[in-house]
Amino acid sequence: MKSRNLPISFVSVRSRSGCIGQLGLWEEPVSSNQTKAATDGKSLQKGTIGIFGIVFFVIAAAAPLAGMTGAVPVAIVLGSGAGAPGAYLLVGLVLVLFSVGYAAMTHRVTNAGAFYAYVGRGLGKNAGVGSAFVSMVAYLTVQWAVYGFFGAIAAGQMAAQFGIDFPWYFWSLLALAIATVLSILRVDVGAKVLGVLMIAEIISMLLAGLAALVDGGPEGWNLAASFSPSSIFAGGLLGTAGIAFAFAFASFIGFEATAIYGEETRNPKHSVPRATYLAVGIITAIFAIVSFGIVTAMGASEAVNKTVEWSSVDGMPLANPANVLITVANQSVGTWLGTLIGWLILTSLFAATVAFQNSASRYLFALGRGGVLPESMAKVNGRGAPQNASIVTSVLSILVILYFQLNGLDPILNLFYWMSGLAVIAIVLVEIMVSISVIAFFSKNAEGEGVFTRLIAPLLGLVGLAFGLYLLMSRFALLAGTTAPDVDPTVTAWAQSMTGTVLMAIPFIALVIGYLIGVARKENESAMKDLVS
Repeated sequence: MKSRNLPISFVSVRSRSGCIGQLGLWEEPVSSNQTKAATDGKSLQKGTIGIFGIVFFVIAAAAPLAGMTGAVPVAIVLGSGAGAPGAYLLVGLVLVLFSVGYAAMTHRVTNAGAFYAYVGRGLGKNAGVGSAFVSMVAYLTVQWAVYGFFGAIAAGQMAAQFGIDFPWYFWSLLALAIATVLSILRVDVGAKVLGVLMIAEIISMLLAGLAALVDGGPEGWNLAASFSPSSIFAGGLLGTAGIAFAFAFASFIGFEATAIYGEETRNPKHSVPRATYLAVGIITAIFAIVSFGIVTAMGASEAVNKTVEWSSVDGMPLANPANVLITVANQSVGTWLGTLIGWLILTSLFAATVAFQNSASRYLFALGRGGVLPESMAKVNGRGAPQNASIVTSVLSILVILYFQLNGLDPILNLFYWMSGLAVIAIVLVEIMVSISVIAFFSKNAEGEGVFTRLIAPLLGLVGLAFGLYLLMSRFALLAGTTAPDVDPTVTAWAQSMTGTVLMAIPFIALVIGYLIGVARKENESAMKDLVS
């Protein structure tokens, strides 16, 4: 299989394999009453996951190794060069501000569809249902994107290493089948394996980055080149710096998944806020430290040239961006680490497929329980897993995979880029709605919350997210690979083709459709109010 540009990892999203709760530290004690609640047919099992379990799911879905190998090299070459680590750090700080109000809402709302429940409390039922549809679109499409990416990478890796030459969709469907089984049966062994792989992924990245920093590279540490405002914003926010920020925002998607587990923790008011800050902090630290290590290994003044050199295939820059981190690992530690990272990219994507399967199914479950989708979506099995929603999620994924295959569309250049670009627009749109909702809610319910928590932090986060959405949309042609003919998307903003325009519009169309359904579905008024409360 020919080399392709490895994409960004944002996607990350609300994940749950349904079984990590069995990993000791990751688990909270389950009482007999809680177990009974899980078998009432429409309740998720409470007390099955703790703070570290939530953080694990979020980082697993965010797939930082895929983001480090796919997005960071692009942010360096097309964005702010050696200043790319600073862009990731700044985006992390913006999301911390968003998290302040977001975490505060967990004291008032606990729901398996946290985003739209928060919007419903702040902006009303109809807006909440509208945001629910946007979230559903986001987490279905991001799941489809990762299946395409996993299938393509697995096909190439298995053919090159073992001579097993199966098409990409075989591996995608195999991962889908395993993810479905884990989702429905909550297999403990699968959870433990994914936990080990996630720890190995993080350690391998940090080892490569820290080793490069210890070595110092050809120029030593140059903090100013990576973290000074003049370096971070080099080229202007509407120019090349904006490209770096767009890819950085995309790489963080998934951190917000913490609150979705509120129903399954014993004490969501304690667990969810701490897990949110931990997740944002860990993901930010990983991207900032390792990307700075990459820049140091190359030398700040040569960061762009070296990234182009190490990622080129047959003279095509960024054709193999994963090779940048692999080369740093080979030089700073040893070839064994580079080889390990090559395989961990694949296992990272598999962990994400398991996470996304559960993310999407929990959204369908919550919408079914709220009367927006058929009530059958709200059925859980004896293990407390949303069985029907998981099956429907899998059927939709099978149809999408087969559609792209039968129409000769590429699993990465089309399926991954298109769906992941759509998903990141949808997620940031909902995050903006959540920020507005937090401000609106606490303007009427300010008891116990300081002005920073209820107003200043959410407002600053809102401004950052709104600008981030502008950058994502104006540079959508780069994110999704939907550039209009005869246009250079690295120079011209809003350079997407008609396909790109349609993909960008889908989250906004979903918002309008959901809002209108909220207005029209009077027969399910009480259930829909419960959905967003």
